[in-house]
Amino acid sequence: MPLLIDGHNLIGRMPGMSLADPDDEAELVRRVRLYCRRHRRRATVVFDAGIVGGTSSALSTPEVEVIFAPSGRRADEVIRQRLRKLRDPQGWLVVSSDREIQRTAREVGARVVSSEEFVTAMRTSPPSREERSPTLSEDEIQEWLDLFRRRKR
Repeated sequence: MPLLIDGHNLIGRMPGMSLADPDDEAELVRRVRLYCRRHRRRATVVFDAGIVGGTSSALSTPEVEVIFAPSGRRADEVIRQRLRKLRDPQGWLVVSSDREIQRTAREVGARVVSSEEFVTAMRTSPPSREERSPTLSEDEIQEWLDLFRRRKR
C-alpha cells in the first residue's frame, strides 16, 4: 500500500527534528526511504513550496517521490488534489494529522493514519537486512583474528 505523506506535518512530530532546520526535508526523506525499504512500500512526500515547485529529482528515489507545492500553493492543497485524482484511493495510506486532509482522504476512501501514529510505526519497525549487523559464528571470529594476527607479523 503506497503512502501519501504530509511532509512538514510529519516533521513537526518527529523526535529530534525541527521545521527550523534547513535540512529537515532531506532528513525526513531519508527516514521515509528507510521505512519504505523495510516494508517494501512506495511513498509520495509533499512539502510546502520550496525554491521550485514540483517533483524534486534531487531528493526523489524509486521508493520515495518528493514533491514541493508550486509557489502560491500549500502542500495541503496539492495532497487534497492528488487524493481526488487517485484511480484507486482505497489502496493508499495518507499520513497527516491535518483534519482537512484526513477528511478528504476518508471521503475518497483512502486509509488515514495520524503523523503521531506513523512516527510510532517508524520507530518500532524492525531494521532491514542491510541495516542489521552481520552475525559471525565463533569459528568465523577466530578465522578473522588469525588472519589479522598473521598480517601483523
